Amino acid sequence: MFRIEKILCILLFLCLFAQLARAQEPISPKLIWAVNKVDLGTLLEEQGIQVAEFQFTQTQDSLFYIESVVTDCGCTTVNYTRDTLQLGESGTLQVAFDPSSGAGFFSRMIVVKGNLMGVQDTLYIEGNAIPRASDPVGTYRTRKGNLGFRLAKVNVGEVFTNEPKVKQVEVFNFGNKPFYKDSLQFSAPEYIQVMQLTDSILPNDRGLLQVVYDGAKKNDLGYFEDQISVNWKDSTTFIQLDVLADVFEYYAPFAKENLNLVPQLVITPKEIDLKTISSGTIRVENVVLSNRGRQVLEIKKIQGNCECLKLELPKTSLDPGESIQLKVVFDPKGRQGIDQRNIYIFTNDPVNPVQMFLLKSRVE
Repeated sequence: MFRIEKILCILLFLCLFAQLARAQEPISPKLIWAVNKVDLGTLLEEQGIQVAEFQFTQTQDSLFYIESVVTDCGCTTVNYTRDTLQLGESGTLQVAFDPSSGAGFFSRMIVVKGNLMGVQDTLYIEGNAIPRASDPVGTYRTRKGNLGFRLAKVNVGEVFTNEPKVKQVEVFNFGNKPFYKDSLQFSAPEYIQVMQLTDSILPNDRGLLQVVYDGAKKNDLGYFEDQISVNWKDSTTFIQLDVLADVFEYYAPFAKENLNLVPQLVITPKEIDLKTISSGTIRVENVVLSNRGRQVLEIKKIQGNCECLKLELPKTSLDPGESIQLKVVFDPKGRQGIDQRNIYIFTNDPVNPVQMFLLKSRVE
């Protein structure tokens, strides 16, 4: 009897072990999508319906077909491959979006269900829809030649060095001649490219320009303001655009267990309050920078937000456990009232590649 029970226990253990092994095996997706999100960018209402296309490949031995597709908004319609697909065959799914359905940023979800068990994939389309302006003069208040802009400057925002940042800019033609895409010319640093997205910008109509900012080609970090020139060969319009950007180093994600192995910057203190000071007295303070990590810390740049600051470092490389003093010289001449200076430190600390400390005062 004891032997039978022992055999049953062993069989039960083997069954449980087999189930656990199967549960731990990686689940391969039944459909491989080329992308699961499409950014349609900036869409003008008058551009009409825009279509995003998703491509997929069937990876199972069984025959596959799409049973249903559900979207979360009536502003989208879907068309997809209705054939039955064998292993290795591909299909497409097209999502049509109506930009007149609403204004501003949008993110729409599409759920795809197939005939095979476990096939229920989620796709997304996103972008920014801009309706027509009822008052062009009041909407496009910044005039550059015959072109009107909503804002005085083009703010690209945060730019990382792993990929260029794209910014689309809406413009309105207040002139009596069109601006054609193939006649656009520009003069800019090599890290900034400009193009016209719409084929033409007709009189009393609007179009889209696109600014592409390449952080890797910029080869510098921090806040920048560049001025670029744009003109059209068949037009007398010659405009200048101010392009703003914050450039940051990109660091790929890494495993949590490696957190203590990378460089780690610690700033002491994070805030200095000078209290009430005289505008005629230069103040000198020291901030301690320490490397608490296990690899060499490289200080790539220190940037203040005012010419009234002078920042001095004895060295830019810190060994593990090493500390140095950053000398901060603040000249409050010409300043008055509550004052706050931001100092940014750019390093190869992958967790916090940019850190800031404050210098506060009240200048009399």
